[in-house]
Amino acid sequence: MAEQAWVRQFGQYLVVERQYSGLTKSAYLDDIQDFTDFLNTNGGLASYRDVGRLEIETFLDDLTQRKLARDTISRKISALRSFYRYLENHKLVERNPFAQIEIKGAPKVLPRFFYEQEMTALFEAVQGDQPLRLRDRALLELFYATGMRVSEVSELTLTQIDFQTRIILVHGKGNKDRYVPFGHHALNALNDYLKKARPQLMAKQQATHDFVFVNHYGQQLTSHGISYILKQVIKRSSLHSDIHPHMLRHTFATHLLNHGADLRTVQELLGHASLSTTQIYTHVTMQHLQADYRQYFPRAVSETGASTEVKQTDQDDPQQKPKNQKSKNKEG
Repeated sequence: MAEQAWVRQFGQYLVVERQYSGLTKSAYLDDIQDFTDFLNTNGGLASYRDVGRLEIETFLDDLTQRKLARDTISRKISALRSFYRYLENHKLVERNPFAQIEIKGAPKVLPRFFYEQEMTALFEAVQGDQPLRLRDRALLELFYATGMRVSEVSELTLTQIDFQTRIILVHGKGNKDRYVPFGHHALNALNDYLKKARPQLMAKQQATHDFVFVNHYGQQLTSHGISYILKQVIKRSSLHSDIHPHMLRHTFATHLLNHGADLRTVQELLGHASLSTTQIYTHVTMQHLQADYRQYFPRAVSETGASTEVKQTDQDDPQQKPKNQKSKNKEG
């Protein structure tokens, strides 16, 4: 297909104009390549201009036959829609054949998070004076104190941290910067790690770089390395759960809201471009709202002590089972 140059140009557009990361660019191009390979395998087309409804429906059928998840199929169609929108805007095709193709995604899964007592158990699992334990404690404290993404923590450098004001300049997605504060627990953990552990780890390979978190060879700690460390932490803890770095980001947001933070503040701290992205956390703070409702609203509890007005909201908390199954007042 002669228009492979269009794909390269689209990739440059994603990075230069949309300011997407290299990983995001690769994901888009992989989805376009998947579609191109499908076309070539099934007779081929002379041009992207020739793609029509039949080719798209056949491609969708192929994706279904491959038993790909609905979210994966939706992502591929979204990537192709963006690609054709780019071609259409640059007058390379007359129309976008994917414009009207919509794949309903699976119902949104509510964020999983740790309760405060569970975070206490995690912090107990990273106690110790060994260099790697000091690093792990600083890593866990920073995740919980800032809600940073795993990539943001991996790429964090010493110059981004202002220890006097306890502020971090976070380089977020799409090259969008934001400032995030951190508390004294994270400050103490970072100081212990940077003074007592990091120099020892860096000395092993005589490494000289500015990344905050390093592995036992003194090299920059990757996102995969951070995920592995957190899995080891949970194994040492008393918890019977899995863990991934984004759970700590969810925990940060949920605990902020539970303790009275407003949604706009949480949006700014997380670096969400849209408030609608942050609003999903309102669904995981129902336990806090229910407790206040039962305590302060005079008609929230029946004469028998069972909750009467909040049966529906009891079911909104993904990690809290309804405590009161019988909620109807049986008078009369």
